[in-house]
Amino acid sequence: MRDRPQCRSVVPPRRLSNMKQIKMVKLPVIVAMSALALSFVTVGCDREISKTESTTVGSDGSVKTKEKTVTESPDGTVKQTETKKTTTPDKP
Repeated sequence: MRDRPQCRSVVPPRRLSNMKQIKMVKLPVIVAMSALALSFVTVGCDREISKTESTTVGSDGSVKTKEKTVTESPDGTVKQTETKKTTTPDKP
């Protein structure tokens, strides 16, 4: 009987060990990126509870706008913001 030649690996051994090192480096990077993405997803944003806007026009033609917004942050604190703006008409 003839001796069969041994099968050679398609990838040289040195290159194979480099590929294993690359795979081992990728794992912590993927875990860190996943943890970072998860933290952004779970933190959330402020939730708007109510928003009120009222506009009045004065006798001189000025427009007064009042806006009141109540928001709740993820930790449960409630923040109230009030904005007032007055616009006067241009006099010719």
